Amino acid sequence: MVSTDMYYLNKVMANLFLETPLSDKSDTDFKTMTSIADFWEFVEGPLLDGLFWSSWYNDNSTFTYQNSSHIYYENLLLGVPQFRQLKIRNNTCSIYPSFRAFLKVCYGKYRYEHEDRESFGFKNASEWHYGTSKTLTPSHWGLIGLYSTGGFMFTLPKSKTESAQKLAFLKENSWVTRGTRVVFIDFSMYNANVNLFCIVKLVMEFPATGGVIPSWQFHSVKLLRYVTYYDYFLASCEVIFCLFILTFILQEIMKMKKLKKEYFKDAWNWLDMLLLLVLGCTDRSIATNDDKLLMENLLSNSNAYPDFYFLAFWQTRYNNMISVNVFFAWIKIFKYISFNKTMTQLSSTLSRCAKDIIGFAIMFFIIFFAYAQLGYLVFGSQVDETFQIVQYYFNFASIEHANRILGPIYFITFVFFVFFVLLNMFLAIINDTYSEVKADFSVIPSGEFEISDFIRQVKQTRQEVSHWENLHRYSVYTTLCFHCIFSMKVECSVHTDTTFLPCYTAISAIMTLGWQSGLKSLESCSNRCLLHVKCWPCR
Repeated sequence: MVSTDMYYLNKVMANLFLETPLSDKSDTDFKTMTSIADFWEFVEGPLLDGLFWSSWYNDNSTFTYQNSSHIYYENLLLGVPQFRQLKIRNNTCSIYPSFRAFLKVCYGKYRYEHEDRESFGFKNASEWHYGTSKTLTPSHWGLIGLYSTGGFMFTLPKSKTESAQKLAFLKENSWVTRGTRVVFIDFSMYNANVNLFCIVKLVMEFPATGGVIPSWQFHSVKLLRYVTYYDYFLASCEVIFCLFILTFILQEIMKMKKLKKEYFKDAWNWLDMLLLLVLGCTDRSIATNDDKLLMENLLSNSNAYPDFYFLAFWQTRYNNMISVNVFFAWIKIFKYISFNKTMTQLSSTLSRCAKDIIGFAIMFFIIFFAYAQLGYLVFGSQVDETFQIVQYYFNFASIEHANRILGPIYFITFVFFVFFVLLNMFLAIINDTYSEVKADFSVIPSGEFEISDFIRQVKQTRQEVSHWENLHRYSVYTTLCFHCIFSMKVECSVHTDTTFLPCYTAISAIMTLGWQSGLKSLESCSNRCLLHVKCWPCR
């Protein structure tokens, strides 16, 4: 489930923690930090200022509850933030013999088997000892590595002053070392105004080349699903949706039994099975139980870090699978476009030129990968935007600066073959096939018709059927009425003219207003005649 509130919550949090300058004298922020000094300046400055909001803009206290922080005055900080780092051991890379006299230590790239798990520093607190994660949080896929869930971890105190003192102590005693390869900063908050949790993960990777590569994740999720009346309305819709899914499953099972092997020869049936498979993977029962457990743990200990990242991770995957399911549901509409002649022409065009497009795609990717390999080998160490020219972003200056001879040649030939030759060839395949399909539809009479014409024909047919049914009823009722008046009245002396008053009324209505207006009176007269069984000789 996605809403605009999620976007705005992520946006304001990103502005607060990512775009705030590290100091008044520098324009560097979290996104542009490049060194370990920038890292410590960030955690002691913008991070602490963003996490702890203890006063209003006019210096009045904002403490609604004791020892609580409300970020932007609206978002309750849940528990306390957590720091976690992963280190690697010394001598995890090979040094050329000629340089061993100058280099005594060597820290390579991060790998799980190279992790340094030995205690260091003062060894008197959790930040100096390696620990493992107690939750089911998955490994983090960073920009330059895949990192495990353990590490050297510590949490900040509830007070801003105490947190600043602790960070200053860790900085002075070199908590971040040469072997450090990544530092994670995790914290969560809850906004009761929009009933959303925001789970934040700030990542600083320290590559073997030196420097810092920052990245971040902001997950705004709705973990408490049923709070307002509208939420309960959505819950009822979900129940109805589940009933539709069960009906759909039963329908597909019956279809399989009827068609057997023929069922799997239709591509649309495979799409139906894919939809059912995706729906089956979107069960939220496990997440709901974990929500309750984490809530209980949070209320029991507000000085601990509540790991909501696990729930945010799976909630995001749940949303992704729902999005894929909606996408394929829209694609399924193509199954029902045969009522429209234009859509039939388009679908016929795609199906007829499929083989030509596959052949063109092979040729296109051969040329494209050839240019990709050439660009990576020639410009890869100096230019990181080589293939943005595919998106019509031509940074010719950077390519020419990287190589003054091959740069212009690469640029001109790529534009000529890809944009002028290959793309126009693709359009020519589509255009020729569409012309052929359109010609076939104009010469050969097609049994397809517009759905509006179909609905109009159905209405006209129903009106004609209703007209002839009324005529038939008129003839039957008229015969019965006249028989009552001219035959049954003579044969049955016990009845008076009052008995057959509906019959007189029916005949009078027919003579003055027409047969359709007197149809109800005829029906009443006929029912009266059928009730008097004794006055019906033929019966």
